[in-house]
Amino acid sequence: MTEPTQTSRLVQAYDRMMERVKIRLEELEQAEREALPQLRASIEHAAEKAVELGELTREEARLIGGYLKRDLEDAGQYLTTTGQDLRAWLQFDLELLEDRVLEFFQRGVDQSRLDLLAFEVPPAELETERYRGGEITGPGALQCENCGELMIFRASATIAPCPVCGGTNFARATEGS
Repeated sequence: MTEPTQTSRLVQAYDRMMERVKIRLEELEQAEREALPQLRASIEHAAEKAVELGELTREEARLIGGYLKRDLEDAGQYLTTTGQDLRAWLQFDLELLEDRVLEFFQRGVDQSRLDLLAFEVPPAELETERYRGGEITGPGALQCENCGELMIFRASATIAPCPVCGGTNFARATEGS
């Protein structure tokens, strides 16, 4: 298991990488048709920057970049398939989020970009994203796949084992799920 200082450092790195992706997304707004490849490139750029600055090892940057990609793709799939806003995906009032985090998620899963993505993968072929204990996630709710317990994350954090059953496998919980 990761030590608390190491875990805190990785959570902070997740937030820094999220900010870097946000900056890159602002620069790429005119490239709407290439949204998915550009999003992936933005995450890779943020990861490379973290390595270049000595904030993370290459492996840590790859891992955290994967978490960012998973969270953004999961939010995008939710918005594309349900047409609802992020309030249901996050499972709590959006006003509780800091403005910068909300803006980042909204820009990262902008509806016009999602409309383009919908053509790439038919909804029937979309897999539910899986989250595991020890990984880092952004804000929202995860549900234990073993006992159904909800775990609410109001900020980026390391996913702990389920407090009820100790399970380590989770799925994103949304309103009505």
